[in-house]
Amino acid sequence: MASLRDIKSRITSTKKTSQITKAMEMVSAAKLNRAENTAKAFVPYMEKIQEVVANIALGSTDVSHPMLEKRPVKKTAYLVITSDRGLAGAFNSNVLRTVYQTIQKRHQSKDEYTIVAIGKIGRDFFQKREMPVIEQIVGISDEITFADIKDIAFKTVQLFADGQVDEIYMYYNHYVSAIQQDVTEKKLLPLTDIAANKKMTSYEFEPAQEEILEVLLPQYAESLIYGALLDSKASEHAARMTAMKNATDNAKELISTLTLSYNRARQAAITQEITEIVGGAAALE
Repeated sequence: MASLRDIKSRITSTKKTSQITKAMEMVSAAKLNRAENTAKAFVPYMEKIQEVVANIALGSTDVSHPMLEKRPVKKTAYLVITSDRGLAGAFNSNVLRTVYQTIQKRHQSKDEYTIVAIGKIGRDFFQKREMPVIEQIVGISDEITFADIKDIAFKTVQLFADGQVDEIYMYYNHYVSAIQQDVTEKKLLPLTDIAANKKMTSYEFEPAQEEILEVLLPQYAESLIYGALLDSKASEHAARMTAMKNATDNAKELISTLTLSYNRARQAAITQEITEIVGGAAALE
C-alpha cells in the first residue's frame, strides 16, 4: 500500500493538472465562440458565389471550363486538414484514419495519389508512413484569415489546372455542435457538384461568360478550402474544449478516490499508533 506521503503527492499533482485542463477548457470555449461566429459569417458569401457560378455554368450550354469537366483519373490529390497541436480528443485521429483507409482502398501505388497536408499532426502522420506529401503548411493561427492560406490554396487548385492531378478531395472535421464534429469528404475539383438554386437569377455579363469563369472558378475553389478551414478550426476548439472538460472531470474523480485512500491510510496509521500505545501501557502494568 502506498505511503501517506505518496498519496498526498499524487493528490497535489492531480489538482495542478486539473487546474491546467480547466484553464485550457475555458480558453478553448472562448476561441470556439469566435471561430463559430467567423465560420457562420462566411456562409452567406459561399452561398452567393456558388449561386453565381452555378447560374453562369448551368445557365448556358455554350459555356465550358476545364474545372467543370471530368477527365480520366490517373492521379488523385487529397487535401487533409488537421491541427498543429494535440489534446483534442479524436479530432485528428478520426480524419487521418478515414483518409488512410480511403487511400489504402482506392490506390495500389504511391504514384496514383499525392497529399496536401494542412496542420502539423497530419503532415507528421503521412511523412512517418512515407506517403507522398506534395504541399504542406503548419502554424496557422486560430483567427485564420484568407491571406494565411492563399498561397497553399492557389497551389492546390493549380495542381488540377496544370494537369498534375485529375481530381482533388478535401477531408476535414465539419462542425455540427460543441459535442459533435463529423469527418467530411468533399470533392474539390472538378466542380461537377455545383447545383443552381431553383430560382435562377438573370445576369448580364461583361466581359463574356467564359472570361468570368476563368477568374471566378479558381476563386470559388480556393474559397471552398478557406471555408473548410474555418469549419475545421471551430471543430478543433470544440473538440479540445470537450476533451479538456473530460480530463478535468476525470481528475476530480481521481482526486476524490485518492482522498478517500489517504483518509483510510491515515486512519489506519492512527489506529495502529493507539494500539501500540495501549499495548505499551498494558505491558508496564
